[in-house]
Amino acid sequence: MRKPSFWLLLSSPLAVAAANSPSGESQRPNVIFIMCDDMGYGDLGCYGQPYIQTPNIDSLSRSGIRFTQAYAGSPVSAPSRASLMTGQHSGHCEVRGNKEYWADKPLMKYGDNDEYTVVGQHPYDSAHVVMPELFKDRGYDTGMFGKWAGGYEGSRSTPDKRGVDEYFGFICQFQAHLYYPNFLNRYSKAAGDTATVRVTMEENIKYPMHGPDYLKRTQYSADIIHQKALEWLDSRSADTPFFGLLTYTLPHAELVQPRDSILQHYTERFTDDPDWAGQPWSRYNATTHTHAQFAGMITRLDAYVGDIMRKLDEKGLADNTILIFTSDNGPHEEGGADPVFFGRDGKLRGLKREIHEGGIRVPFIVRWPEKIAPGQTNDTPIIFYDMLPTFAELTGVEEFPGKYANPDNPSDYFDGISIAPLLTGEGDYKGHDYLYWEFNETDQMGLRMGPWKLIVKNGVPELYNLDLDIHEDNNVAADYPQLVDSMVRLLLTQHTPSPHFHVTLPTVD
Repeated sequence: MRKPSFWLLLSSPLAVAAANSPSGESQRPNVIFIMCDDMGYGDLGCYGQPYIQTPNIDSLSRSGIRFTQAYAGSPVSAPSRASLMTGQHSGHCEVRGNKEYWADKPLMKYGDNDEYTVVGQHPYDSAHVVMPELFKDRGYDTGMFGKWAGGYEGSRSTPDKRGVDEYFGFICQFQAHLYYPNFLNRYSKAAGDTATVRVTMEENIKYPMHGPDYLKRTQYSADIIHQKALEWLDSRSADTPFFGLLTYTLPHAELVQPRDSILQHYTERFTDDPDWAGQPWSRYNATTHTHAQFAGMITRLDAYVGDIMRKLDEKGLADNTILIFTSDNGPHEEGGADPVFFGRDGKLRGLKREIHEGGIRVPFIVRWPEKIAPGQTNDTPIIFYDMLPTFAELTGVEEFPGKYANPDNPSDYFDGISIAPLLTGEGDYKGHDYLYWEFNETDQMGLRMGPWKLIVKNGVPELYNLDLDIHEDNNVAADYPQLVDSMVRLLLTQHTPSPHFHVTLPTVD
């Protein structure tokens, strides 16, 4: 197969010269994209959360734009991240679900702990550009810290093969269910790595993965990954633009963290706080004070965001850095988490794995002091697959998506629309005629068109008017048969068959 055009551009002398041009770099913004894990729309103070303290993210919100109708690419992790990385919706993307590549693999030992020899999820299409590759093509230094979920170890799609200079975190999102894991993954071009490798957590493997001794482990993955991200950011300068993708695993289950002042604050506040017995097959360990643990994990994440903001200020990089904060999908109820207690659906129906608003509408905040006036709220519907064309425009790509199209695949879709005009106030924002989702594990499809939301469950359409019924309580499909028919027909045009991820398609007369 002939490589797509962006690979030729990466290796051309003109591209290398442009990438190394100081004048070109000075005009390009740095980008830090922070994506947390399973944080619901209503989990932050700036989105109405009354119980959990998030002062740094609230400050970030006040200093930029808070979007109120931002959507994840999918209601679950791997396909949502794939939508972000590829600029494709889940009817076109290679990765549409959490397909795993570890369960049937041989085991190995870390201390007395059994581990899989290969871990990870279904790989991205190597012939379709992903976000770090776009930034590398534009002359950026690239770092990624946290969950990858875009290909199993040794596959065609691991960070070392996809435009990432420095990586530290979890290749496999199943491994990320443990906050005190047996190993993490690293790829460092600067250190001379030629592929992604495992880094054994030597102190952790002295104790079993499950049982009461688990909490004797001391190497907390979230803190370690964050420190690696800070070290990378500390080594940045204004001489070369940089892109950092920080995919923190907080506040996803398991509900466990260091017993420090953050956790103590909430254990004192939530006095009637239930325990949870654990679920070893999922790697979610037993825990105590589940409400305090969950709240503490969000406040810990908030502290990480504060660290990033202070580091950018300290290095004089804040003004020309686009700093984005969001979540990969809606809130979960795994590992002892209790979304009802925290009102975590933000008055939206549904949780993770559902195409109702609660499963896909997420917090989304953007700060860029050079371009964005503070204190803005924007209710324009945007979605993860808008980010690739947005960054293409902001980094000066003149022909998108044509420059990155795969010439061997005329159906190599790019579904997003640049939201750069919404950020800068410059130019006209085109806007979406519709937004699309599908998710095989719960057999759901979705289409939003203006205020109308079509959800197909097991092939059966439901219709909601979000302007009148934001909680999606009233299915009005029977009242609007012609509208349902036209939306179903449009939805069917967006689904391309996949050999790996199946959904039940609705029928039309």
